[in-house]
Amino acid sequence: MSVPAAIPAEDAPPGPSKARQTLLRRLADVVCLPASRINAFERAVTGDLLVELLRLAPVEERRRVALRLTPLAELPNSLARMLLRDDPSVAGPLIEDCASLTDADLIGCVRDAKTEHRLLIAARRGLTEIVTETLLSFGEEAVIETVLKNNSARLSQPAIEGVVAISRQNRGLCAPLLKRPELRPSGAYVMFWWCGAEERRIVLQRFAVSREVLQDSVEDVFAMVAAEGWSDPVARKALQFIERRQRNRAAIDKSPYNGLEAAVAAAAAGMSREIVSEIGYLSGIKPLTAAKIMGDAGGEPVAILCKATGLSRLDLQSLWRAMRRPEVTPDGAVHPDWERVQITYEMLAVDRAQTVLRYWNWALSSALTPELLRAIRDGDEELIDEYSTPERAAMLALAENFGR
Repeated sequence: MSVPAAIPAEDAPPGPSKARQTLLRRLADVVCLPASRINAFERAVTGDLLVELLRLAPVEERRRVALRLTPLAELPNSLARMLLRDDPSVAGPLIEDCASLTDADLIGCVRDAKTEHRLLIAARRGLTEIVTETLLSFGEEAVIETVLKNNSARLSQPAIEGVVAISRQNRGLCAPLLKRPELRPSGAYVMFWWCGAEERRIVLQRFAVSREVLQDSVEDVFAMVAAEGWSDPVARKALQFIERRQRNRAAIDKSPYNGLEAAVAAAAAGMSREIVSEIGYLSGIKPLTAAKIMGDAGGEPVAILCKATGLSRLDLQSLWRAMRRPEVTPDGAVHPDWERVQITYEMLAVDRAQTVLRYWNWALSSALTPELLRAIRDGDEELIDEYSTPERAAMLALAENFGR
């Protein structure tokens, strides 16, 4: 049989030959054979041949093969690697529906492909913690939001903490983040500072927990620590978080005011730095925490402070006026900020308000070591993993105050 002469380039057919297209389909058929008809080595060799043909095949042909391979329980690695990094229209069917893809396959695609591929993977069912961590590490807001909205995806605590940090600049992430079951009170309380009004309400409703069980379980420990003269600083700090009393009796004895109500009333004449500090001391919190509360634009933290310390509605109104915050709009209606603050005051039980207030105080003051302050001032969030949960909370909440 004679060998046909080579076809001149100008006379060559414009696209793949009919034979090549048939060969492509036949090889795909072989790869899709059940395990009873083809062993793993034969499938792998066929997959390698198919890869070589697919490299020069049109997009539509590659997509057709990807759709054909999607139901396979065993997909040749070379074939999966190439198709997953192909055009999103080709990779999409595999990413969305191929159950045989491993975490290694997905992570490789996340690292080597484009944002469009990461968006497809972010929506895939049943993502594991290692895959979601890799997805989130790119810091792409659309990908992060898709992962957060994927109810079947699992997120690790480091990944959740990383998203909490990102949400300070990308506040559109706050709402989906608050719906995640992995989010813990520590993350929610610090997010509160930059959340919108609706997200703040969700934080208080979902995460403002009672300390009643804690109080009952350590009731006898208070007497033990008192007998030791409160000499153990670690035990003292933990019990200060748990105890029922919020106001600082020692501060009341030293204060120039006759109690917290008197300090709030004095603020009406002019809110000074000294009065803010005094209100903080009398409330059982540090001046830094009190200053953060008074300076909050939304106003809800002031309601939490008043409810936690037993201040009345009239005291809340007096403090609101002392802060020179509006109560009515120009047309005489109740100002939405003041209305929201009153609702916050009414919706919270004292014990739950104390939990939020004490966590803020713990996070924003007690945890501020010199190293942490330097990290906050420098905006060095790369060091965030070196610190404890309250230290990380302080870093995030106070970074805005120190600037970049």
